[in-house]
Amino acid sequence: MSPSTPDVLIVGGGIGGLALALSCHQAGVSCRVFEAAPDVLPLGVGINLLPHAMRELTELGLAERLAAHAIETRTLAYYSRHGQPIISDLRGRYAGYDWPQLSIHRADLHRVLLDATRERLGADAVQLGHKVVRLDQNATRATLHFENGNFAQGKVAIGCDGIHSAVRRQLFPDEGPPKYSGVNMWRGAVHWPAFLGGDTMISTGWMTVGKTVIYPIRPGTPESGGRPLINWVAELERPEAVRQDWTGRGRLADMMPAFAGLKFDFLDITGMIESTAEILEYPMVDRDPLERWSFGRITLLGDAAHPMYPRGSNGAGQAIVDARFLAGRIKALGATPEALGAYDAVRNPATAKVVLTNRSDPPDAILREVWTRSGGQRFERIEDLIPMVELEAILERYKKVAGFDRETLRTRASFV
Repeated sequence: MSPSTPDVLIVGGGIGGLALALSCHQAGVSCRVFEAAPDVLPLGVGINLLPHAMRELTELGLAERLAAHAIETRTLAYYSRHGQPIISDLRGRYAGYDWPQLSIHRADLHRVLLDATRERLGADAVQLGHKVVRLDQNATRATLHFENGNFAQGKVAIGCDGIHSAVRRQLFPDEGPPKYSGVNMWRGAVHWPAFLGGDTMISTGWMTVGKTVIYPIRPGTPESGGRPLINWVAELERPEAVRQDWTGRGRLADMMPAFAGLKFDFLDITGMIESTAEILEYPMVDRDPLERWSFGRITLLGDAAHPMYPRGSNGAGQAIVDARFLAGRIKALGATPEALGAYDAVRNPATAKVVLTNRSDPPDAILREVWTRSGGQRFERIEDLIPMVELEAILERYKKVAGFDRETLRTRASFV
């Protein structure tokens, strides 16, 4: 194999792929990223980086860059559809972690990762317009074949190309489309007055009649009149799924009247939604966990490996943890099938638990329990419906499953 051939071929230049590239570079492992899109566009809206993700990004030296674009979240507060407080959960450093929780625009996170990758690995480290159409492997190398007629060879190939992964499709050609949950989602971001101290994330209602998740993702500027950029997600049970991508345009008429008349003392939710210029619509989908991701010199990472419902602010974090753990295994075992197998053996069962928990018992199960026990009606005291210890147990259970309970995160060794 020639010296110019990289150890690791990374398919997909999203959050997981770029985190892997940066982690390989830190570990002294050569790599190259191949992205199907011809241009880098500011896609998506808000995303949360929980302490387990921020530990990894801090080890990559990116904490200050990210913080400059983000809001450090203090509290996740749950409310009934009537605006009645249920429970508040301190987050990140406010909860005693060594790392913060950051709420950030996905485009800002992606730009920080992309800029760092190009700075550290070189301007040509990320190749745009390289759509993979086939992968081959032999005893010593993996080969990517691209739609543009080019090919690339390396010791291993990692599919980081999202929920509609071309790499996964080659490994599992009969799998079919992602599984629809029965819940449709609308998302948007709009400059709006700060609420609850400007660093609180709220989750309200329930999906039977309309659930919302709302949080600031970008500080206010003089151009925005000092108003921060607020990300909102609206979820509603619906029998049919819309198109399965992130670019479908949503219409207010399809959301209303489920989200009409939502006005709390501290936030006019309906007014905020109606003031949003661009609304995205897409279904809540995932895939069943796989028995294995790794086949010789090829494996999967992030949404290509374990797409999950966005019910715990955890998808991006799990991709980042995947990237760091995989880079650590490659550092220890070389760019070999053994390294990919060691990664698979740990990260596959760990993320499968998160996928299944997000279906049945995520943190917003709190809202489900309150909605069910109250019959959707106002209540006098939350303690009359559900003991506080039961609410706290739901939150703590999820932190352990997702790998960010405070003591585990603080005491484990670095992956890389």
